[in-house]
Amino acid sequence: MKKLFPQRLKALREKRNLSRRTLAELCGLSKNMISLYERGEKVPSVEALICLADFFNVSLDWLCGRTSS
Repeated sequence: MKKLFPQRLKALREKRNLSRRTLAELCGLSKNMISLYERGEKVPSVEALICLADFFNVSLDWLCGRTSS
């Protein structure tokens, strides 16, 4: 997860033209936490992962880098 999750999260956010602040507000997180996730400096909680996967309509496995599609 450490390698692909940050890249995939940032790509999903940018594809939707969302700021870190907006994404954080939509998922009940702080803007700083989104930044830490995208830089790979912090691993999200299970609850945060579920929220992000649901918001972007992707599987947890894909978001975490366990699958390629």
